[in-house]
Amino acid sequence: MSNSSKPMFKNIPPPEGSKAGNAYTRFIPREELGDFAAWRPDSLFDKGNPTAGSAAPGAAPTAAEPDSAEWQARIAAARQAGYQDGYRDGLVALDGFKQSYATQLSTQLGQLVKSFDAQLDRLDHELAGSVARTAVQLARQVLRSELASDPALIAKVADEAINAVLLSARHISVHVHPLDLPLVAAGAAEALQARGARLLAHAGVERGGVLVESDAGAVDARIGIRWAKAAAVLGTNEAWDAPDATGAEDDTEVEAGADADADADEDQESGT
Repeated sequence: MSNSSKPMFKNIPPPEGSKAGNAYTRFIPREELGDFAAWRPDSLFDKGNPTAGSAAPGAAPTAAEPDSAEWQARIAAARQAGYQDGYRDGLVALDGFKQSYATQLSTQLGQLVKSFDAQLDRLDHELAGSVARTAVQLARQVLRSELASDPALIAKVADEAINAVLLSARHISVHVHPLDLPLVAAGAAEALQARGARLLAHAGVERGGVLVESDAGAVDARIGIRWAKAAAVLGTNEAWDAPDATGAEDDTEVEAGADADADADEDQESGT
């Protein structure tokens, strides 16, 4: 008679009173397992928590619901934190606005100062030009008066112009205004004779001017040319033959006075 059960160990008999059992010869699949927990070595020494190591992973303890006072404290803390954040952000924004405003203001002030400087420079330039024109006009008026009151000055101009010609020059001719011809002939006769120059009347030469021509060159001492050079030094282009503003005003005043006298004479005659 054969026995289907075989002892686990052939050479070692089972203890007395024990039942022989079959050895479990396969691994247990995960699907056949129920609740389990991973074993950790420290669970052997965790005597204060006997359930340590046996709790299911991912299980979180249930927190108690806060009461009304705690809710109020949380709201107050959140409000205070929001106020602090807003106050800090407001200060940052205010500083940024101050910086941008200061930059904008400094830029505008700089542009204003530049514009003011440019206007001052333009005003100085215009004022200098006006002063120069006034000085030139006054000098022209004085010179015209001198030439009109003392025509003999042309003789001195002719003498200087003749002496300015090179000594080696020949065929010298002196051109003056027809009205200045006798004055030059009388006042510069010695210079004309010394250089063998001829004195000629020229209607194209203004009164007070002299034009000396020779084979070695010419000396242009006409009043208009000399006046243009002097005016250019002062930074103006006032021509010699331009009318005087003061003279025009004087003429207007004279005409107005003549008209007033004529009206007064007419009134007197009508009254008579």
